[in-house]
Amino acid sequence: MSNTEEIDDSSAPLIEHLAELRTRLIRSVLALLVGVSICFIPIGGDFIAVHILNFLLSPIEASLRALGDPSPTLQYTSPQEYLFTLFRISMVFGFAMAFPVIAFQMWRFVAPGLYKNEKGAFLPFMIASPFMFLLGASFAHLVVTPLAMSFFLGFADVSSIFANLLSNAEPNLPGEAVVVPETQEGIKVTFFGKVNESLDITLKFIMAFGLCFQLPVLLTLMGKAGLVSSEGLGSVRKYAMIAILVLAALVTPPDVVTQLILFSVVYGLYEVSIFLVRRVETKRETKLREEGYYDDEEEFDDPLMKEFEDDADSK
Repeated sequence: MSNTEEIDDSSAPLIEHLAELRTRLIRSVLALLVGVSICFIPIGGDFIAVHILNFLLSPIEASLRALGDPSPTLQYTSPQEYLFTLFRISMVFGFAMAFPVIAFQMWRFVAPGLYKNEKGAFLPFMIASPFMFLLGASFAHLVVTPLAMSFFLGFADVSSIFANLLSNAEPNLPGEAVVVPETQEGIKVTFFGKVNESLDITLKFIMAFGLCFQLPVLLTLMGKAGLVSSEGLGSVRKYAMIAILVLAALVTPPDVVTQLILFSVVYGLYEVSIFLVRRVETKRETKLREEGYYDDEEEFDDPLMKEFEDDADSK
């Protein structure tokens, strides 16, 4: 066989893999485009992306109403800002809707190269990862974001500010008009939130907690691969507590309550990870014992057997 034929034979599988990868990527991109397009379907007079935006900004609305704002309003300061905000939402939630298809395409590309036991070990983590991310995102939106918004907006006396705005408004002006009352001295500080900045805070909390909730999945997968052990994770518990405290201080506002909530949740996930890794180790050890891999170690641990081996070595 000539060198040219050998090169052609060796490159054929690579070309087939690249062709299959291209097909999987095209299907994934098409699924993403479908998910993005769904966000721009009009329902009830507004796009679905607008309803998602209102849902994401609901903690800010609730905080402003609790502080006395009768008509919470957010603004945008450039012509394209609102449209780009909707595109940003459609990309995030379009990817979330398309993720089952994208994950399936990834699995179909990777699975032929895995052994049967590797498939059985990897597939549960692909299912658990999006579930844990959704759980963390829900916790962030329903618990953490309202606390953070109340903390950020609680510095200003919002109720008196909006009361002054309403009392000084001209009667012939529309209700949406904002009229700043005249003052003899001092500067009135009030909140005129921007849509993209308010959404940015909400999405950061969702991403941060969604990723933090991946901790049990990541550590359990590493334990299954033998990269970490339950004993090792337990021995660095105090360092993990310090790291989690630093994380809580970085991703949350300087509010002790919010930081304690994040610390309690993430540290609880760390302890759950140790428990899951211990279960993985127990199952692995049980399987090895059933296959007879621990017989030599048990004989070595026998004092009589050890004394016999020492005598043999001395002779």
